[in-house]
Amino acid sequence: MPELPDIELYRHALRSRVVGNALQRVRLASPFVLRSVDPPIDAVQGMRVLDVRRLGKRLVFVLQDDLYIVLHLMIAGRLRWKSPGHEIPGRVGLGAFDFASGTLLVTEASKKKRAALHVCRGEHTLREHDPGGIEALEIDDARFRDALVERNHTVKRALTDPRIFSGIGNAYSDEILHRAKLSPLIWTQRLTEEQIRRLYDATQQVLSEWPARLIEQHGDGFPEKVTAFRPEMAAHGKYGEPCPVCGDPIQRIVFADRETNYCATCQTGGKLLADRALSRLLKGDWPRSLEELESLRHT
Repeated sequence: MPELPDIELYRHALRSRVVGNALQRVRLASPFVLRSVDPPIDAVQGMRVLDVRRLGKRLVFVLQDDLYIVLHLMIAGRLRWKSPGHEIPGRVGLGAFDFASGTLLVTEASKKKRAALHVCRGEHTLREHDPGGIEALEIDDARFRDALVERNHTVKRALTDPRIFSGIGNAYSDEILHRAKLSPLIWTQRLTEEQIRRLYDATQQVLSEWPARLIEQHGDGFPEKVTAFRPEMAAHGKYGEPCPVCGDPIQRIVFADRETNYCATCQTGGKLLADRALSRLLKGDWPRSLEELESLRHT
């Protein structure tokens, strides 16, 4: 699922291509991707794009007439920039946004179509799509601490809960926890002040470094291969490979359709996280799927 660094990469690439230009036409190959009816999708056609924002893991196109297009790519949704009027791919294509300078294709490489498109009018309606999590890069360590310990969750769950922190998912939470040298299963209300400070610093570093790195890698090109698995990552997707810090193999926790990667030597004092107690803990604290996690709303 595209997370904060990936969405910022898309946002960077889109701003130079669509801001200031009129959205000439919206073509939908799958009627299921559109999840709203009022305003109708036709209302955005001909409207000029004023800005491209990020709302958690969602892309928001800010249009004239107080209109917004909210696009949530979920797990397998991706964007492609093609020549004007480009055909929507038959198997994976969901829709297309046509501009004079090019066509933005929305695709989803999965049989389960989870990506969602909403059209809304007014900032107050846009806020309904915000799960409520705070932007980790916009807060100081005191506010970070307060948000982290308000509820008692495993730290992995807290980082990825969209009601607590905005835009952090499975991949970059692994990277943050590896950088902070913390177990993904330590309870937030049992963290020491020193551990919280390490976690805050690691969160700031990872979420600042990765967007800058991705934007530098792509330059002026449009990102065609946005993925949660990158060779430069320290832990995520590296099961069995050597930890870049200590050289011991990266381990994993598998629960339902989610996988968490960690280094036992660096993060858990050498303990492997796999036993019956772990299964009971995960069942009680971890959502069984990314969809379930993304469906959480601020309460």
